[in-house]
Amino acid sequence: MKIALIGSGSWGTAMAGHVAPQADTVQMWALEENIVQSVNQRHVNCLYLKEYELPHNITATNNMAEALGGADGVIIASPSTFIRSVAHQVAEHIGPDTPILCLAKGIEFETGKLMSEVIADEVGNESRVAALSGPNHAEEVCRDCLSASVVAALDADVAEFFKQLLLTKNFRVYVTDDMVGIETCGASKNVIALMCGMAVGYGYGDNTLALLMTRGLAEISRLVAARNGNPLTCMGLAGMGDLIVTCTSPFSRNRTFGEAFARRGISLDEYQAETHMVVEGAQAARSITRLARELGVDLPITFAVNAVLWEGASKDEVLKGLVDRIPNEEFYGL
Repeated sequence: MKIALIGSGSWGTAMAGHVAPQADTVQMWALEENIVQSVNQRHVNCLYLKEYELPHNITATNNMAEALGGADGVIIASPSTFIRSVAHQVAEHIGPDTPILCLAKGIEFETGKLMSEVIADEVGNESRVAALSGPNHAEEVCRDCLSASVVAALDADVAEFFKQLLLTKNFRVYVTDDMVGIETCGASKNVIALMCGMAVGYGYGDNTLALLMTRGLAEISRLVAARNGNPLTCMGLAGMGDLIVTCTSPFSRNRTFGEAFARRGISLDEYQAETHMVVEGAQAARSITRLARELGVDLPITFAVNAVLWEGASKDEVLKGLVDRIPNEEFYGL
């Protein structure tokens, strides 16, 4: 069996290594030539997870046709902002029924679509597109730390295909058909983590983090419900689980950017250039704010992050706006 892994960041690299024992070959597609050379010659990614030695049945290429040729399954691990263009390229080189797993977490700004929906737009046959979400930092998955995740797909056979590909003793895989739920959680939790990072950077303590995470989960649930997903999904691995790890872990680029933004005044562009990583929560704040306003959903924490990052609001304005709100029923909007 051949698996094509499209994307060569930290999560794509860790996932390539994770699925390699279950496949005959894994071929990574990378845009950067230096990554291709380092994977093929030294079995490491020279930019991401540099200390992680990849299994030797993994090769890399910057030729999309070569990466996808003969693939029995495709995993797309590109950043959310590039998903549509990457999926458009993928569509040219795969069969009509080749299963695709989306690892990206985000909502497209222009359309409000989830990443699996964007992929389906480009490749057709939406039933063969699945999504993966859960509390899984690449830095721990590549070390085979005990982890768990959720695969969602409209077609149960597609979900089972990827479950069997991903399931190991230390990587537990659950399945669901609630793609809206797990993908909305996956995009939204990055925004809440960014706000948690800002709170830490501004000197707030554990009580504040617990407040932001809990109320953040409530607003994620409102958005899931408004999109006809199952709010119960928000209580699971893709919701609460991923929210906890993203809001608290030093591996979380969203949490660490929020902290650096508050403490050092570093801009988004400066942080991404410094770390070679995309802060998905920053873009998600714009996309989710736009979608929520179209749907009439109240997301005060998300609106606050969007105001600070994209609308020029000050920290004091945003905090005053949040604190001055009169508390509602705890689970309003559900």
